Amino acid sequence: MVIKVFLASSSGSTAIKKKQQDVVGFLEALKVEYAQLDIACSEENRMWMRQNVPQEKKPSNGIPLPPQIFNEEGYCGDYETFFDAKEDNAVFAFLGLPPPPGSKEADQAGIVQNGTHAEETNAENGNVDDSIEVPVEERNGNSHSDEEKAAGEEELAEEGEAMEEDEDMAEEEEAVEETDEVTEETQAPAEEEEEEEEQEEEEAEVQEEEEAE
Repeated sequence: MVIKVFLASSSGSTAIKKKQQDVVGFLEALKVEYAQLDIACSEENRMWMRQNVPQEKKPSNGIPLPPQIFNEEGYCGDYETFFDAKEDNAVFAFLGLPPPPGSKEADQAGIVQNGTHAEETNAENGNVDDSIEVPVEERNGNSHSDEEKAAGEEELAEEGEAMEEDEDMAEEEEAVEETDEVTEETQAPAEEEEEEEEQEEEEAEVQEEEEAE
């Protein structure tokens, strides 16, 4: 795959020249092979670039300005999208190229020397990252079911204690009711005796008054 960078060697715009230099300089620093296609000296290059930049990526006047970057026939983007990819350490993804092993982009993607993901390689080699949290039930086999069983037993024990407390309270209430009934039964005869005594005293007083008369 060849990266194509469309430039304007004789552009009178300082901003365009600076952007072109930034793109070319960064590609060289990354040791990315690319081809410079000058639109100032070749009408064919100019027309090809304008025709292959997607319509939604063109400015309002419909004429895209250099630099424009392609991977073979596929459009990658302009300077702004290239700059954003550079800031995000994602230039190789922007270019549609695999990042070289050891690069920041490769580290972010989790890719190792053989091109596989680091997690897959560690799993195959039995090297599991200790920093990755593994659920307890996966580490200890049936520990999860044991915990559930213990939790169930605790719940049953709590329910049993609650039932015992309810029974004790019910027994206490029954005992109080029985005590109240006994008290009422004991008090009833005593009250009747007092009433009889009072009645006898009243009758005696009445009789004494009659005799006195």
